[in-house]
Amino acid sequence: MSPISILSNSPLLAAAAVVVFVGSPATTTFSYNSSYLQEYLRTRFLNHDAGLKNDTSNNSGQSFVNDGLNPPPVKNEDKYPNITTRSKRKYSHLEILEADLGQSRAAIREARDGNKTDDPDYVPNGPMYWNPKAFHRSYLEMEKKLKIYIYEEGDPPVFHFGPCKHTYAIEGIFIANMEVSRFRTFDHNKAHLFFLPFSVTMITQVIYVPDSHEWTLMKNTASDYVNVIAQKHPYWNRSLGADHFMLACHDWGPEISFAIPNLYKNAIRALCNANTSEQFNPSRDVSIPEIHLPGGTTRGMLGGPPPSKRPILVFYAGGVHGPIRPILLHHWENRSDPDVQIHRYLPKNVSYYGMMRKSRYCLCPSGYEVASPRMVEGLYSGCVPVLIKDSYVIPFSDVLDWETFAVIVPVRDIPNLKKILMGIRVRDYVKMQRRGIQMRRHFEINSPPKRYDVFHMILHSIWLRRLNVRLHENDEPVD
Repeated sequence: MSPISILSNSPLLAAAAVVVFVGSPATTTFSYNSSYLQEYLRTRFLNHDAGLKNDTSNNSGQSFVNDGLNPPPVKNEDKYPNITTRSKRKYSHLEILEADLGQSRAAIREARDGNKTDDPDYVPNGPMYWNPKAFHRSYLEMEKKLKIYIYEEGDPPVFHFGPCKHTYAIEGIFIANMEVSRFRTFDHNKAHLFFLPFSVTMITQVIYVPDSHEWTLMKNTASDYVNVIAQKHPYWNRSLGADHFMLACHDWGPEISFAIPNLYKNAIRALCNANTSEQFNPSRDVSIPEIHLPGGTTRGMLGGPPPSKRPILVFYAGGVHGPIRPILLHHWENRSDPDVQIHRYLPKNVSYYGMMRKSRYCLCPSGYEVASPRMVEGLYSGCVPVLIKDSYVIPFSDVLDWETFAVIVPVRDIPNLKKILMGIRVRDYVKMQRRGIQMRRHFEINSPPKRYDVFHMILHSIWLRRLNVRLHENDEPVD
């Protein structure tokens, strides 16, 4: 039997109990169970007609159907693992961490139907959140408890460094902020998570030979790094990577991760290229937004006129690549209709961001890969995003209900694009636009980071996946 056993393949993120028994790799067991918090944390897909079910199993192997209203009973040992049933012994560092996480799971679960929690900066509220009270409690628990150990091995520019401008900016910005974050700990015994600080974008720039189409050196760089970590430290081997994470915005991030089986099978991969048809697993992996920063900051990118001063119905400009954009341009490119401004290239002296600010809806079709910075650019400029993608897990969709502030159009409905958008009532459009402006805070980049911004939202998504993992070991107890 494989040392990794999957009990449930449900993709619905549920801050579940994913049990990893820590010992020698030969005896490690890794089992998924979606019995926690599934009633309010849901991951939404584009084109998610793959027969997803809410059938789950509890730790005893018994099955139940989670209808979102009657979650399975929670035992004391689920709330406080390793404590209630073993109260007469001393506990290892890992058991103490897991007991702490068990208390967070219980607090989040109880917040679902509780009162709002005061917060001096921001209190999540409104239909844009699947459950604002549960999200708020989870976020506060993260702020209070989360500690991340960053491996110090490796030198820039491939490690501990990344791009902070242009399309893959989130990679370098996250690494730089993580290095000085208050969530960082230098005591591995206090770490809930371990960060692998390599930049896939820098691997492609430093290691890859242009036009060689040769992946071996890039994959070996990532694989060798993890091997060094595994040989020098015990933490990768004790969980087979389940409490580790990487972050990559470059399109090649998933492919490079495949060079390390336990990285793509067990670890948390925070990826812009969140494509379920390319082995992205939303119950374990994290979708992060692709943010294009030509100048390295959002200066001049935020804000736009009100709905009444947006004369253009829908706007898009971009190159033709991938399977979806040729269909879009075939039907709508350079139409004489002033309401529909869809171009391969903009005329000279026409501002791309200026056109966004004049438009009510901005199209976000996939290119070669599913991610695109247009989605965030739309939120920045007050233009309602229209997502035209297949197999894409939208960033932060375990917390945010994107259909309340964006439009999702199946690829097959591209010929009916104008009809669909014209069919949205003005008052409904105005609601979406205002909600998008409110949600913009979760996608903004700040230096230093601010609460609830994109850095903290990425961390929160990773935190949720850590809540999905429970580690057990048979080490000697500590005082």
